[in-house]
Amino acid sequence: MDILGWILVIGLFIVGLAGAVVPVLPGVIAVYAAFLVYGWFFTFEHFGWGFWTIQTLIVVVLLAADYAVGAWGVQRFGGSKASVWLSTIGAIIGPFVIPAFGLIIGPFVGAVAGELLAGSSFQKSLKVGVGSVVGLFSSMVVKIILEIVMIVLFFIWIA
Repeated sequence: MDILGWILVIGLFIVGLAGAVVPVLPGVIAVYAAFLVYGWFFTFEHFGWGFWTIQTLIVVVLLAADYAVGAWGVQRFGGSKASVWLSTIGAIIGPFVIPAFGLIIGPFVGAVAGELLAGSSFQKSLKVGVGSVVGLFSSMVVKIILEIVMIVLFFIWIA
């Protein structure tokens, strides 16, 4: 049972980190679930209120930052609310429509379309599209770093 427990915990960590890049995977929720799986298979004894408070705060920050950082990229480059919404939709749908490059093309096309619908010039729409990609990659970096922090804290806590 110990081996199965560790396989599940490590598997959830891998899914969580992959979810930082692939929007359809649960990301930070998978990392958080790994802590619960560890507790069920081994023990919750290592996890006091401090552990759960820190980890839950990181999850909340990550969930809020996921949207905020992507929107920041669009808005930083002069995008409207329509381009923020459509770039987000593009990030979700893009990987399904164009599996290899949809994660980049989806938000870009969504932001450009949103900006064109808002009445902006094609040049400004392209600039906002670039901003959506900058925001997407910035969001990925933030998610990966914070998820690694969560995993490191887990191993420190159980050591």
